[in-house]
Amino acid sequence: MSNDTTSTPKNFIRQIIDEDLKAGKNSGLVATRFPPEPNGYLHIGHAKSICLNFGIAVDYAGTCNLRFDDTNPHKENLEFVESIQNDVRWLGFSWEDRLFYASNYFERLYDYAVELIQKGNAYVCDQSAEEMREYRGTLKEAGKDSPYRSRSVEENLDLFKRMRAGEFKDGEKVLRARIDMASPNMNMRDPTLYRIRHGVIHHQTGSEWCLYPMYDYTHPISDALEGITHSLCTLEFADHRPLYDWVLDNISIDCHPQQIEFSRLNLQYTVMSKRKLTQLVEEGHVEGWDDPRMPTIAGLRRRGFTPAAIRDFCDRIGVTKADNSIEMGVLENCIREDLDTSAPRAMAVLHPLKVVIENYPEQGEEWLDAPNHPKDEGMGNRKLPFCREVYIDREDFMEVAPNKHFKRLVAGGEVRLRNSYVIKCEEVIKRPDGEIVELRCSYDADTLGKNPEGRKVKGVIHWVSARHSVKAEVRLYDRLFIHPNPDGDKEVASFTEHLNPDSLRTLTHCYLEQSLGEVGEGSRYQFEREGYFCFDPKSSTAEGPVFNRVVTLRDSWAKIEQQG
Repeated sequence: MSNDTTSTPKNFIRQIIDEDLKAGKNSGLVATRFPPEPNGYLHIGHAKSICLNFGIAVDYAGTCNLRFDDTNPHKENLEFVESIQNDVRWLGFSWEDRLFYASNYFERLYDYAVELIQKGNAYVCDQSAEEMREYRGTLKEAGKDSPYRSRSVEENLDLFKRMRAGEFKDGEKVLRARIDMASPNMNMRDPTLYRIRHGVIHHQTGSEWCLYPMYDYTHPISDALEGITHSLCTLEFADHRPLYDWVLDNISIDCHPQQIEFSRLNLQYTVMSKRKLTQLVEEGHVEGWDDPRMPTIAGLRRRGFTPAAIRDFCDRIGVTKADNSIEMGVLENCIREDLDTSAPRAMAVLHPLKVVIENYPEQGEEWLDAPNHPKDEGMGNRKLPFCREVYIDREDFMEVAPNKHFKRLVAGGEVRLRNSYVIKCEEVIKRPDGEIVELRCSYDADTLGKNPEGRKVKGVIHWVSARHSVKAEVRLYDRLFIHPNPDGDKEVASFTEHLNPDSLRTLTHCYLEQSLGEVGEGSRYQFEREGYFCFDPKSSTAEGPVFNRVVTLRDSWAKIEQQG
């Protein structure tokens, strides 16, 4: 996040702001806002909007408000309010003392609605929802005036006051703008401004109101009351801009923000609709909003993503007016690159196979030096305990090498244990069914950290001390869907048919090096040769830690996508 606007690529929104500042508009001020509806957890698409709105405020020495669009209490609650604040903070942004709720303005919104009625620009309508749809017309046919459109100002004021007082049932009456039922823009055909909602307790206003304003009415007024200069929203609101302007042009308010639309984030192999994310949670396809497979910011955080990686991702995809679909690999590469430089290395055996080093003393023990990061000496070293029994990964042993490229351990062959000695497989212990359960090996005491002259040992594998290791559960998370556009496939009845059955594999008998026995929330490591992993305090217990795979070392999906 830089304060130097010259170092930031000039997307079209920044170009507009530059032109406004050059022309002296808004007294040289730049004020944005991030206005989420608290009806779910934020996802990676919201992160793009957060980075855009707060980033512009930082770069132009302006302000960015956090405002909750809390006009639909049926779907909203304090859990969502708190999660949204946590996510914005975690991404590295601050609204300082500018936390607002649309419900803060309910009284003023009501007064402006009264003003619209007094000017003849709004009326109370008794049509049912079905009748309103019928009268609205189509894209090719003009709508028809409501039979209640001609009510007098006095009657409308009386009915609106009684609506607020709770005299009418839900859906019995609404307040509509009187604009143009023949407008080619459907949003301008006398849109609803207020509806009645009984029997709900609003998380901010309690039971004070039974009359709630619609988003298209609330949003422009909230922007204006807060002195917003540039109201940034996604492209689906482009057709709503005439209504945004109409509302502000027809009430007595001094500020008129400029609405600017940009393309929303469409990320492959996931869904970005709150309704569909809610469905995933409610139907039990995931364990909750913060499930590490979810594209929510909470899920990405629990998975092990860093704020820096998400901000980098938002910078890379840019801000345009053209709808596009971003490859999941772009997001995965951002966290992979971040953790490559920032995550210390550690060794973990996910599929353990016991190795007994027969010529090492039974009670022997030594502590070997190992760098925390091979490319960053500033991260220092750690001590690795070494003893007679160690674990290696099952995939690092085969009785006979399958090909010349196999550089790991084979029967009668040698391999180096990373940061340790060269060992040789002397004997393979099997069960009656042929399953390999143990290797008997020897070690060369002269090979610590070196290959003696004339000795060539090409293979290096990871390991942990059996005596000192930490038993852990490791969860291998993958993409939630197997289809790049799960909610755009018309060949299936539901997007859930594309759920990836292998999006989570849980390994319960893993062994980690001793240094990972006591780690804190947000601790991330590269498990050497396995990938990047993050400690999960929510799932960990006294019986052992749980680590989530953040991302693999390489893009394993690239070949799959090419083959597909």
